[in-house]
Amino acid sequence: MTKRIPGPTDVDERPPILISDGDAIGLKQARYLVGRDAKTIKRWCREYGIGFNVVRGAEWEISAPGVVLVRHADWVGLELLRSGQREHPRVRRVLEHLGIAP
Repeated sequence: MTKRIPGPTDVDERPPILISDGDAIGLKQARYLVGRDAKTIKRWCREYGIGFNVVRGAEWEISAPGVVLVRHADWVGLELLRSGQREHPRVRRVLEHLGIAP
């Protein structure tokens, strides 16, 4: 049985991930971090609420832990991060991997 991946209609009902200063990375850093192209990362930002750009042409601000969790399809971890549970072992593991304080 395959698990259903959350899509754009799911995210519309959930708040975006709040990005702390220490969590924010740009598009170039996100590409390097997860090894995916810019188009894919921008789509993930919109679909999963892990990043944004305020106006067209502006720099993207992306949640480093969020993009890692999406890259690894850790939907439980992503929802824990979204709800602010940074001390949860599943989220803390990613934060420590990235060298970010919980």
